[in-house]
Amino acid sequence: MADNTLNGTLTWTKGLQFVAHAEGSGAAIVMDGVKAHGGFDSGVSPMEALLLSLAGCTGMDVISVLLKKRQKVSGFTVSVEGFRADEHPRRYERIELTYRVEGTDVKPAAVERAIELSLGKYCGVTASLNSEITHTYTITES
Repeated sequence: MADNTLNGTLTWTKGLQFVAHAEGSGAAIVMDGVKAHGGFDSGVSPMEALLLSLAGCTGMDVISVLLKKRQKVSGFTVSVEGFRADEHPRRYERIELTYRVEGTDVKPAAVERAIELSLGKYCGVTASLNSEITHTYTITES
């Protein structure tokens, strides 16, 4: 039976700075607040980490599907923009993803399907969010 549990530890260092360690990979990231609120601007904020996690999750899905479909991708980026509520807890009300695909003879239908599969089926971050998530994409011939 697969283990469906992920674990991590967040350790306070100073001010609003923390180091987050993922047990599975052993990787770490620094999280911090802005100087105006007692932080040091030395790492990503938790809300930035959430956006970057979404971009990473869907990006990995999309590039994986495109490569399996034998699309000749030579470059790929995902940009993410989150629009937060004015009132606390200031959650993301809307998130916009922009996928940029570079390659030779990359089929728009393949890109559309890869994004659809990621956002609708595979990306656990997307499924965990309670926000409207929209997307666009571009393909650049290289």
